[in-house]
Order: sequence, then C-alpha cells, then structure tokens
Amino acid sequence: MFDVTGARAELARLRPVLDEFVTVRADAAEIAASLVEDGVSTPLGGLPELKAAQARLDELMSEIQRAGAELKGFAPLLVDFPSERAGVPVLLCWLEGDLELAWYHRVDLGFAGRRPLW
Repeated sequence: MFDVTGARAELARLRPVLDEFVTVRADAAEIAASLVEDGVSTPLGGLPELKAAQARLDELMSEIQRAGAELKGFAPLLVDFPSERAGVPVLLCWLEGDLELAWYHRVDLGFAGRRPLW
C-alpha cells in the first residue's frame, strides 16, 4: 500500500525502468512488423533480437511488479499503485506521457473513473 509521497518516490525510482520499457517495446514492435511484412531483418535485428526484446520486456515487467506497482497497460504503459483515500481503496495512476503521478481512480471503477489528485 502506498501513500501519494511514497508512490511518487517509487515512480521516480522506476522511471529508468519505464523509459527502457518504452524503448524496448518500440524496438520489438518494429522488428516484429518487419518480419511479418517481408521476413527481412531491420537494422535492429531479426528473430533472435525480437526474442531478446521480449525477454527483456518480461524482466522489466517483473521489476515493476516487484516494486509493488501494478502494470495495467502495455501500450500505452499504465502503472497503478495501490492506495487509499478517505478509507476507500484506490489506485494511484500513472499513464505513459504523464509528467508526474497526479491521478487516481477507485479500484471498482478502473481507468474510466480517473480523477486528479488535487
């Protein structure tokens, strides 16, 4: 369980992991598309590099989850931190592109119930 300050600190610690996740995800998508389209490797590589990128994505997902965060979306990247507001279970919510952790939603409402923290 995180409070806002703790979740923000954990997000800051995870930022290099999240940035790498976005890069590796893009590389994997490009390699996969090239292999499907014409079976030819890109400058990023071919099937071996795709397998390596997929393995790295698995490692990065595990690192996010070990931190106590919940990986809810892959593209765009969506990370939730379990918390409470006024005794109600909520998820502090960070979406790829957000500059900071500034949103939350009730657990039972999901992303559609996303609200600003302030």
